[in-house]
Amino acid sequence: MRTQRYAVQSSVSGSQAPRAAVVGIAVSDSFEIVFDTLGSSRKADNLRSNSRIAFVLGGLVGGDERTVQYEGIADEPSSDEGDRIREVYFNAFPEGRDRLSRPGVTHFRTRPQWLRYSDYNHNPPIIVEFTF
Repeated sequence: MRTQRYAVQSSVSGSQAPRAAVVGIAVSDSFEIVFDTLGSSRKADNLRSNSRIAFVLGGLVGGDERTVQYEGIADEPSSDEGDRIREVYFNAFPEGRDRLSRPGVTHFRTRPQWLRYSDYNHNPPIIVEFTF
């Protein structure tokens, strides 16, 4: 997962409309996914009203057919926990520190509930599911 800098993130609006965006991600040792966004963004509004989130990582580079499907619960930690997840993000995106000076930047942390790793580089493919 840490080889991927970007993922497609999905959430659900208050009117139950699906929403997706590409986000820069960092992954913690416990498989948390951290990303930053503007607090006024549609994804932030969606996640504040419905914390369920999904990601797809990988599968975009020709010749590398590995993906991770990820479902979890998102939050916006504050205090010490917020500092910890921001450091996870800054380790992957050092320039993220500069974005903190922009008004309204926030960080979301996602805790996994279910993952599926698929590697179609092998025959037969390797497919492994994890439940947390």
